[in-house]
Amino acid sequence: MTEYTPKERLYRALRKQPVDRMPAVCFTQTATVEQMEASGAYWPEAHADAEKMATLAEAGHTVIGFEAVRVPFDITAEAELFGCGIKAGDLKQQPSVIKHSVKNLEDMDKIKNYNLNEGRVGLILEAVKILSEKYGKELPVIGSMIGPFSLAQHINGDAWFGNLFTGEDIVPALLDFCSDFNVAYAKAMVENGADTIAIIDPTASYELIGGEFYEKYALPYQKKIVDAMKELDVGTVLHICGNTTNGLSIMDKTGVNGISVDQRVDIKTATGNVENAIIIGNLDPVAVLWNGTPEDVEEASKKILDAGVGLLSPGCGIVSMTPNANLQKMVECAKNYKY
Repeated sequence: MTEYTPKERLYRALRKQPVDRMPAVCFTQTATVEQMEASGAYWPEAHADAEKMATLAEAGHTVIGFEAVRVPFDITAEAELFGCGIKAGDLKQQPSVIKHSVKNLEDMDKIKNYNLNEGRVGLILEAVKILSEKYGKELPVIGSMIGPFSLAQHINGDAWFGNLFTGEDIVPALLDFCSDFNVAYAKAMVENGADTIAIIDPTASYELIGGEFYEKYALPYQKKIVDAMKELDVGTVLHICGNTTNGLSIMDKTGVNGISVDQRVDIKTATGNVENAIIIGNLDPVAVLWNGTPEDVEEASKKILDAGVGLLSPGCGIVSMTPNANLQKMVECAKNYKY
């Protein structure tokens, strides 16, 4: 069989086309303290400096061996663009949203005139361009963003779920706004060189909102992003935290190429619950990747691969204290696997 470049291999794997072997990639957060030490680019500075962001993202490839480069490392830049207060985080902790910006429909006027080239969103686009210019011919360049449901929750805050369950007008208005932003942001990432888009939508979890609410308040808005990317022949991966087993058939309706699942999801069951997407995951990022040994990683990887996973990857974002050796073992297991 033909030997493909990493970029060709991931393109084909996401579209269920024949490949020589499994790609070794990660669609969730990739940075670790050991990678920071190796590259000289550290959190929190690497969240807010395009060059440092690109340098740290590059370490996922040069230090760990991932066959892709991915930015950013958190899911708060979008909320920050829309006036939310952000706690910057530190060497080990990612930034977090601590203040929200929209309470009602009238407040939405404050966030409508945004500029994608401003703030950390603009810096992320710059980092995508830096990585694409250096690696884009050979490696996949993955642009990641928070999904519309979780972005709406960041912007609306603690009131979001109450508004959701009482059917307030702010809910569809904010979801329309956020998904339109997501589409524009994804297109800008592609213009800057991204060829794959990861949508991280943690609070749209089946465990939190159930199937009926997911179908009404998450599915159509995620699908809007996916449809826009399909027109550009850009692959999409959706990651949602929690045990999404019973919601996978609905998530599959978004049309994404891949669904990244949490470590609580049984891979064999998951593959039987989808018709279109490949299943990605789902090594435990804490018990196995952070606190385990390379031998533990190899054993857990074998079980996941034997269960029929589409791409071997962490079940969520990589913990910053995860040892290089464990991540390198995961990469090795993926590279050695032939479908």
